[in-house]
This record gives sequence, C-alpha cells and structure tokens, in this order.
Amino acid sequence: MPRVKRGFKARRRRNKVLKAAKGFRGGPGKQFKTAKIAVARAGNYAYRDRKVRKREFRGLWIMRINAAAREHGMSYSRLMGGLNAAGVMVDRKMLADLAVREPQAFSRIVEMAQ
Repeated sequence: MPRVKRGFKARRRRNKVLKAAKGFRGGPGKQFKTAKIAVARAGNYAYRDRKVRKREFRGLWIMRINAAAREHGMSYSRLMGGLNAAGVMVDRKMLADLAVREPQAFSRIVEMAQ
C-alpha cells in the first residue's frame, strides 16, 4: 500500500501558520515547528491583552480626570461623588476627553459636582 503524502491540505495548514508568524525574528518566522508555538503564544497574549487594554485605558482616564479636578481644587473621588449626587451621567472616557480638549466645559461640570 502506498504511503500518504498529505498533499496540499498540510501545506495549506503550514502556510497559514507561517503567514501568521510573518515578521517574527529568527526560527519562529521561518520554521514551521517553532512558528506553531510562537503563533499559539502570540494568540494567548493577544486574547489576554484585549482585556488588559480596557483596564489600562480606564486607569488613564481616571488619572486625567484626577489631574484636571485637582486644578479646580477638587479630588477625583469628590468629583465623581458630586456628579453621582447631581445625577450627571457622563462616563470616564468622556470626562477625560473633556478635561484634555475642552477645559471650559470640564470646569462647568466641576461646578455641577460642587
């Protein structure tokens, strides 16, 4: 019985992995065996860091809001507490954007929170 040489299906699978590993340095960019490992690891990091990115951006927004609030003599927690009490529904992303791009609008929001 003749041996099975796997044909184009195996080549297609290998090429898919090597295409995903394009730009990787050294063996992982050229050799299928190491590329397979590197692509799997890269996929795990990408999955994990899609979640981490959301956390990091929220932290950045909070830092920006805090800095802008302190310019108006108010802490971040007092500002957010005042906004909740006043019933102002503006998310942190919008507040941070206002603090950077529209300082006058942010100062009006701080007055609402006081």
